[in-house]
Amino acid sequence: MTRMVQCAKLIKELEGMARPPYPGEFGIRVYQEISVEAWQMWVSHQTMLINEYRLTPIEPEARKFLETEMEKFFFGEGSAAPKEFVPKAPS
Repeated sequence: MTRMVQCAKLIKELEGMARPPYPGEFGIRVYQEISVEAWQMWVSHQTMLINEYRLTPIEPEARKFLETEMEKFFFGEGSAAPKEFVPKAPS
């Protein structure tokens, strides 16, 4: 049976994740309050942040930055793209 959550990002009931996607208390909060669909949106946004800011996710500073952006993305004012970012035009 699919686990449902009231998604804090998309403000509707959607399919929840099978397990916490991130370690610690923050990962448990994401597991409890974020849907699979919203998580996939974050993965795309995170990839853009890593590429645009040339981050190395293994570095502690980069991980802290991404965690802060993730919290803003799901529970805050949103995580913005860099000013220079130009989205790829649809094919």
